[in-house]
Amino acid sequence: MTTKSKLLEILEQNKGNYLSGNELAKRLEISRTAVWKGMKSLQQEGYSIVAVTNKGYLLEENNDILSEEGIRLQLKKKDVLIEVWKEITSTNQRMKQLAVEKKLPHGSVVIAQSQSEGKGRKGRKFYSPKDSGLYLSILLYPKKTTQESLEITAAVAVAVCKAVENCCDVSLGIKWVNDLYLGCKKVCGILTEAVTDFETGDIEFVVVGIGLNLYEPIGGFPKDLEEKAGAILPFGHKVNKNKLVGKMVNQILEETMKVGIDREYVDRNIVPGKRIRISFGETEREVLAKEILDDGKLLVINEKNEEEIFPSGDVSVRW
Repeated sequence: MTTKSKLLEILEQNKGNYLSGNELAKRLEISRTAVWKGMKSLQQEGYSIVAVTNKGYLLEENNDILSEEGIRLQLKKKDVLIEVWKEITSTNQRMKQLAVEKKLPHGSVVIAQSQSEGKGRKGRKFYSPKDSGLYLSILLYPKKTTQESLEITAAVAVAVCKAVENCCDVSLGIKWVNDLYLGCKKVCGILTEAVTDFETGDIEFVVVGIGLNLYEPIGGFPKDLEEKAGAILPFGHKVNKNKLVGKMVNQILEETMKVGIDREYVDRNIVPGKRIRISFGETEREVLAKEILDDGKLLVINEKNEEEIFPSGDVSVRW
């Protein structure tokens, strides 16, 4: 760990409190000049550090820059890999690469301030502009089969809702299968990609990608998204991003340990009672969503006015 990282770790642990240069120098066994240089470097990177003569250095409470040190401080399971990028092609792509190359701990995280090739379902791109959202991927080793994969997706959706509610005081709805909505606007996409054992059907590992729109991008969303996409916070509203990421990871690890579909997934779902367009396989149909069943599947009233069950699918709601 570099001197700068060590300083940031101590500042995060004491956020909002002054630490003298002399105290920091003693703790890290470096000179006060090295402390000063490290603080200057952190300030140049955008960290809100106040320096006051005879008082020392303080990391402001509203500092919201993502950092490995800040995220790890929030995690219950700390022995994980954490990578923080300013920009990356795709956090899911990076995490899958790392998972194949080396045995990483359960709960490892790759997070970026922006993605150039963010991934959505069915090969779609996920718009991931700088400084307006959180884009992260989490590695899981669930003891489940491919037939139980819906349980993972549902658990992650509930976990993100709980973390957002805790940190941002905003209540989100879930659109079956795994998109999160605020009102009639999508504010979060979840992409679950699994590597499975072909012979047994057991899941070897899962990479869960989460794209959460915190703020509307400067200049607004692109034309093709402006009617569909939204953000959970008004522009200028501050949130502790490191805390929010930590809460999401902690909650995901907790929720994915549960067996079956959590009742909260059903209760938060915005689909039942609405007419929907559902794509399943090569077909696209318009049906009436009736109910989310206990196993997470969707019960609908089809074109023949008969009940039909969908195990998965891509849904758009007719608001």
